[in-house]
Amino acid sequence: MVKIETRYFGEIEIEEEKVIHFEQGIPGFDEYKDFTILYDIEEGGEPFFSWLQCTTEKNLAFPIVNPFRIKEDYDPVVEDTLLAPIGEHKAEDLVVFLLATVPEDIKKASVNMKAPLLINMANRKAMQIIAENEDYKIKYPLMPEGDPVYSKK
Repeated sequence: MVKIETRYFGEIEIEEEKVIHFEQGIPGFDEYKDFTILYDIEEGGEPFFSWLQCTTEKNLAFPIVNPFRIKEDYDPVVEDTLLAPIGEHKAEDLVVFLLATVPEDIKKASVNMKAPLLINMANRKAMQIIAENEDYKIKYPLMPEGDPVYSKK
């Protein structure tokens, strides 16, 4: 077990197998390599947002979202050679998350469809990639105008 300080959950213990290593870091945060995924589940079921929490810097935590909860046919295209940092993998070993931006005005929350996080669960290596898909946006709105949730006051 490893004890870590977290931004939102205080001090917690996690199993070493829960540590995910970003060999190249995350762009803009290159010096931080080890993270874990924290789920805030109180009501049961799968949460919409999870947290990618740095294990060495408690204030570094990113909201992340399962892309298939937003776009069921999400399928980022990337050259296989670019996936070398996460090692050999099978499709069923890959887990994909999107970084989310949640500003004060929740209606402006978005996810980065263009640069997903890929995690090889077999060896716990991860990286952020840039998808070749032209139609994937860096700021894909979670609540597009016209959405019933968006129009509620």
